[in-house]
Amino acid sequence: MMSQVPNVTGDLFLSASLIELVNHCLKGDQSAMLELVDRYKQRVFALCFRMLGHRQDAEDAAQETFVRLLRNLSKWDQDRDFEPWLFTIAANRCRTSLAARKRRPPPQSLVAPIADRAPSTAGARQLGEEVDLALLRLRMEYRQAFMLFHDQELSYEEIAAALDRPLGTVKTWIHRARIELIRILRDRGIIEASGHSRRQTREAQHAVSQC
Repeated sequence: MMSQVPNVTGDLFLSASLIELVNHCLKGDQSAMLELVDRYKQRVFALCFRMLGHRQDAEDAAQETFVRLLRNLSKWDQDRDFEPWLFTIAANRCRTSLAARKRRPPPQSLVAPIADRAPSTAGARQLGEEVDLALLRLRMEYRQAFMLFHDQELSYEEIAAALDRPLGTVKTWIHRARIELIRILRDRGIIEASGHSRRQTREAQHAVSQC
């Protein structure tokens, strides 16, 4: 079986086109700024939503991310990858949002929750939702590293550079995040602590690794 050869030419083309786009932004080209935001807005929002678990907060954090991105675009070292730098800005905005959320009083529900007695037909989706809830309970540094690795598919080295942490520390954070997620899912009864439901455990572990 032949090994896959990296598309070096394509990567170089994308890098060159991004640098050209950034340079247009630095010259005040409004259309270039809109194009840069449009290129990354979905991935930035997805990262913010997974870290915050709240759509409005995620939209606000994503918007703040791009404001800071455009304001500090001249500080980007064009010899380094752009995406780790951008996603670190987004993750830091999420940290700020979470800190502000802790200072806000919890919202009062005006409607009593109604139990849903309909049979579950979306087990995989429910498991995904449980994983999202479990992510919100992780320590911030674990969650941040885990999301950059699994959601944005950055390498350990890219995450270490973006977070300015040793490579071994980043690997430890991601490993502990996986272990903690499985523990939380077991505590919530989503997967069995014993060996009676190995299939459930495998499904949960797969969801954690794919989230």
